[in-house]
Amino acid sequence: MTLLSFLLYVFVTAFTPGPNNIMVMLSANKYGFKRTIKFCLGVGTGFLVIMILCSYLNVLLKNTIPKIEFSMNIFGSIYMLYLALKIIFSKEKNNERDDKKNYGFFLGMLLQFINPKVVLYGITATSTFIIPFNNSNFSLILYSLFLAFVGFAGTVCWSVFGSLFQIFLTRYRNQFNMVMALLLLYSAVSILLES
Repeated sequence: MTLLSFLLYVFVTAFTPGPNNIMVMLSANKYGFKRTIKFCLGVGTGFLVIMILCSYLNVLLKNTIPKIEFSMNIFGSIYMLYLALKIIFSKEKNNERDDKKNYGFFLGMLLQFINPKVVLYGITATSTFIIPFNNSNFSLILYSLFLAFVGFAGTVCWSVFGSLFQIFLTRYRNQFNMVMALLLLYSAVSILLES
């Protein structure tokens, strides 16, 4: 395994737009970083569970991927399309009840199980860069922790971006939401074209 290829794949995948990153940026923009951190922690926890599952069940997944990959891609793309439409048609609500409602830990964790980017990231990283070279229990857990940490770091960075540029993003909310929705649509189409 070339370390550079592995690191490039991991960092590019974790820090590019995807459902997690876009959702935390929108949440941090609306509610602030402090109120979004629980969602980020949930994303990180779900990410770790997916990475461990991908590491230990890679042989099984490798044998069944042709059967489940297309279905997962369709389901994930539909979910991303739903998120994109929700972002495009979201209206600014200023009532206090809505301001208290934001993404929580369990939602962040559970969303990882239907997030095709995370599942495909875990499958690809483990099958291409880890299992062929390092398959001891210690290395599988260590790599899973590393992959989850990088994914969590990407999510937190997007959340910080959303909160730092809150004034700018509030002023240009409609345009920003349209760009984020288009990025989600691009992600969905890319996944469908790769299936």
